[in-house]
Parts: sequence; structure tokens; C-alpha cells
Amino acid sequence: MSEKILVIGANGQIGTELVNALRNIHGAEQVIASDINSPAQAIRHSGPFEFVNVLDKANLHHIFTKHQPTQVYLLAAILSAVGEQKPKMAWDLNMTGLIHVLDFAVEFKTKKVFWPSSIAVFGPHSPKEDTPQYCVMDPNTVYGFSKLAGERWCEYYYTKYGLDVRSIRYPGLIGWRAAPGGGTTDYAVHIFHEALRKGSYESFLSAGTALPMMYMDDAIRATITLMDAPPETLSIRSSYNLAGISFTPEQLAGEIKKIISNFEISYSESDPRQAIADSWPKSIDDSYARQDWGWESAYDLPAMTEDMLRNLKNVMEVKDKGERL
Repeated sequence: MSEKILVIGANGQIGTELVNALRNIHGAEQVIASDINSPAQAIRHSGPFEFVNVLDKANLHHIFTKHQPTQVYLLAAILSAVGEQKPKMAWDLNMTGLIHVLDFAVEFKTKKVFWPSSIAVFGPHSPKEDTPQYCVMDPNTVYGFSKLAGERWCEYYYTKYGLDVRSIRYPGLIGWRAAPGGGTTDYAVHIFHEALRKGSYESFLSAGTALPMMYMDDAIRATITLMDAPPETLSIRSSYNLAGISFTPEQLAGEIKKIISNFEISYSESDPRQAIADSWPKSIDDSYARQDWGWESAYDLPAMTEDMLRNLKNVMEVKDKGERL
């Protein structure tokens, strides 16, 4: 039986790349991209697209009825920094949207659901080094505690209704194909754009702020690997810790400088995102993911930096050429 896959929030940083990866695997017509906004060109021309608002139950029910998805990836969310500016909106989208999807997945007997959590579920009293799967979790952002509550709902629906929900606690994600979505780790994407455009960057995080990060290619591969894993191998039904690379703005700038020798970085004196970053882990223990479904990251900091600069430079040159024509 062929899969019918619905990706909700397909226009975002993860969705843009995940849709293309899934279409390459399952075929373009089997993967329905959906979002509340018009899609990017690459998504619009490579397969079916639906306008979806996860807070509109009638609209969402219509999409489930029309497509009868066997898998759903729910990526629609308001991230950490934007969530602090719009806390009630962030809670509503992150929580109510999830429950709507879980309810319809049960009703329509969807085989598998993927929902992303985040390292934001950890808080000031969580261990900072090699943060374990199970520990004190006291998030102090709306994004963080909405993700923690979402993890509990996912496990609840698995236990009570037998719904096969799978989840990853993503670290900060770095990619060149789409713009970041308003998170605290966004500096690690912006810095590459500014390095190529201006040769300098002002970081909103301090030089020594270490955070867990991951190159988008690794994140997409991890997501698909988890979703392909046999259900009996999975021991975590809340959300899996996942690790890639941990580094500071200073270390990342040093790697960029090896390729762009005149690059310079400076640091903001005060930014509200610093307090958020300070409450998060510096590194993650992902031994459960390695044990249960064979996770292993492929990119270290030098490899990611080189690949990111090469691809982003090509994209920017094509865009600049198009604007001049």
C-alpha cells in the first residue's frame, strides 16, 4: 500500500526541505504540502498543495477527509523568540493545533504522526552538559512549555488510543534552503548570510554561549529515519533527545573566518534572546535515539560551515542575477 503523506506547515524552515525529501522517496503526488500561506515556488510546482489552518477544525477535517493521509507531519508552530512577543497566540497555535491533528489522526486511522519538540523543553534547572532524556524540565518560555505539554499529549494519545506518534527534540537547525522562523538559535543561520553579504555580523548572543545545533540535512535524515523505524524498536513516545554539534558564536565565527578571511563578528550588549539561550542545554545526550533507531550525525562544525557557505553563495548569486535582469 502506498503512503499518502500530509505535511502541515510546509513553508517553514523544516517543511520546505522535508517536503522535497519525502517527494523524492514516495513520489510527488503522494506528498501533500500544506500551509496557511502561499507556498514557495519549489513546493508549488513539485506536487499538490492545500491551504490549511490547523486552528480551523472544519478546514482541517476537510483536508483529512479529502486525502485520507496515512502519515501526517505537523510542523506548524510559533517559535521561541516570536512566542515571547505573542505568548497567547503561540500557546494556541502550538497546543490547539496539535490536539486537532491528534484527534483527526485517531478518527481517520492515520498510521503515523510526526510532531517536532525542541530543546526548549529544558529549563534553568535542567543539567546543562549532556542533558539526559529524563531530567528536571522547567522551561520558562511559552514555546518551551507548549512543547513540553505537547510531548505529554503525544504520549497520552499513544497510550490511550494507540496512535503511533513520533517526535524529536530538535536542537537549533541550520540550513540554506529556507529562512529561519524566529527562534533563539537563528543567529547561526543569519551569520552566514551576513558573512557573504557584508563580511561582518553582530550576534545577539554572547561569544561564549554554547548551544546544541544541527545541520538541516542531518535533521531531515533523522526525521525520516525515525518515521521509518519499526514501532517495536521505539522506547520513547514523548520525544527523543537528538544531538548534532554544540558550538558558540565565537567558534562558528572562527570556522567562517577560515573560508572568508576578512570576516568579523561583534556582540550585542543586551538582547532578550540571551536569557532564553542561557536557560537551555549546552550539549545533549541522545543515547536513546542511537540505541533505538541507529541515529548518528554526519556533519561536524567544519563540514557544516563549508557546505553552508558554498550552497548559500550559489543561491545568493542566482537571486542577485535574477534581480538584475
